[in-house]
Amino acid sequence: MNNISSKTSFILFFFVIALFLHDVTSIGVNYGTLGNNLPPPAQVAQFIKDKTVIDRVKIFDINPDILRAFANTGISLTVTVPNGEIPNLLDLAYARRYVEQNIKPHYPQTKIDVVLVGNEVLHWDTPDVQNKLVSAMKVFYQALGLSGLKGIKVSSAHSLGILLRSNPPSAARFRPGWDVGILAPMLQFLRETKGPFMVNPYPYFGYNKKQEDFLLFRKNKGVYDRFSKKWYMNSFDMLLDAVYMSMVRLKYPDVEIIAAETGWPSQGETYEPQCTVENAASYNGGLMKKYNSGMGTPLMPHRKIETYIFSLFNENTKPGSIAERNFGLFRPDFTPVYDVGVLKAKQAHPTPSLPPPKTGGGGNKGQPKTPAENKKFCMPKVGATDAQLQSNINYVCSQGVDCTPIQVGGSCFKPNTIRSHAAFAMNSYYQREGRNNFNCDFAGTGVVAASDPSYGTCKFES
Repeated sequence: MNNISSKTSFILFFFVIALFLHDVTSIGVNYGTLGNNLPPPAQVAQFIKDKTVIDRVKIFDINPDILRAFANTGISLTVTVPNGEIPNLLDLAYARRYVEQNIKPHYPQTKIDVVLVGNEVLHWDTPDVQNKLVSAMKVFYQALGLSGLKGIKVSSAHSLGILLRSNPPSAARFRPGWDVGILAPMLQFLRETKGPFMVNPYPYFGYNKKQEDFLLFRKNKGVYDRFSKKWYMNSFDMLLDAVYMSMVRLKYPDVEIIAAETGWPSQGETYEPQCTVENAASYNGGLMKKYNSGMGTPLMPHRKIETYIFSLFNENTKPGSIAERNFGLFRPDFTPVYDVGVLKAKQAHPTPSLPPPKTGGGGNKGQPKTPAENKKFCMPKVGATDAQLQSNINYVCSQGVDCTPIQVGGSCFKPNTIRSHAAFAMNSYYQREGRNNFNCDFAGTGVVAASDPSYGTCKFES
């Protein structure tokens, strides 16, 4: 009896150790496909399984080729229903057909853990679609159950534009209107179904040269929250605690939080000097080190936050600035852009020594600094269409931003073009909301610029 007991304890000990070792060497990644030179999904799935420690993958659609490629790999998938399907999903019959056609043929061979209903819906979609989001999530969850797929959770991913304020974390709260109108019912649904609250924390979007070490997980003096009496040594923890405190205010502290997207680009435009290989390696390397440590945040010290790095590959057809196309850990030929310990061959050193930042490193090397270095403006991207920009104008002007300058007789009415009006409206929104890069994204149609676009009597806020 004693021998059996000892043997059992021995086996359990090594089983627990094996689970622990697996856990601390795993990480999630976003697999985007906006590239014309990317390898086929079957090769990608095999590469992730055989060569990396990545055990979870998030995709931005429900691509059947990708779902088939990950069958029988044991890698968990989070998939995304496009925002445009949200109104249709209020119809249970439609939702059931959608599940039967897009999810059921691949499950359980493909380990689909979470289905996201839309991506950053509250940030970019119309109020009509926003108000249908929670109902669509509930109906989709019901459809999964009726199809016998009760092991799949339903959620939705959010930009941190859902926060009214994030600094200090102890004073953070969700935006009025969304808080009790949409997010509270969503969190109640997630509590009932044990689903995760998915958020996209990007310290990159709040880049400030003076806080660079704090943003990039480097040694720094830290930031003190005098209300919670907590010290923060990196921006990632601050953003997650801001989300957590916003949930606490709605009385949902128990719902799991997942960092669905976070990353740093390795290359950028001349006005994006923070986009370097050194900075990307420092951020994602620091993120890996933090994740593998199992430590939570100052306000969630015992939680290990499931995290997905953005992104797997550089995507050469992604719209926007050079930075948007250079978030990848890997090039399309599977060679690493830099090493943060994702490859299995590097597991003995999962968080390598990272190179120090180059002096003045970045896209503006050798360029003179402008006297007004802190001035930033939100402008339409070159490839943005008039339809997209008109949608931006409509959204901004519906959010309480003063749009009278671009109306007839206003100081910025001329030239009377959609692009000119959109530039003023988008910048006004960006400045009012806190000058975070995510406030200038506008579904990929905005870009932060350093040149003052003011002209004549039309003055752009900065």
